Amino acid sequence: MNKLIQIVPVADFRLFGQMVKKETELSRKNRGTFHRSATKERDRAKWSHAKYKGWINLQRTAGEVVTAEIRSRSQADDEWQLLHAFIGWVDRHFGDQIEALHIHYRR
Repeated sequence: MNKLIQIVPVADFRLFGQMVKKETELSRKNRGTFHRSATKERDRAKWSHAKYKGWINLQRTAGEVVTAEIRSRSQADDEWQLLHAFIGWVDRHFGDQIEALHIHYRR
């Protein structure tokens, strides 16, 4: 089962661009746990975690809403840990710029 997260930013905040910028900044300082794991594409990114198996597909959608699909190759343990780590990262860096966060469970 994979999970789809919709992150709704406050008005006039370009969340996707800021998320990518923060990930790049942390990677350059060797401090981040998330890192880009696919080639650069417009309005899309694929991230992996340093510890948990799996990946996150990010996409900018209409209204600057960011969707993140959490995928794991292994047990459900890695999937919930990856979900937990991602939501924590988003809250830590952009919590004051987020209006809502929705999790959709997909089978």
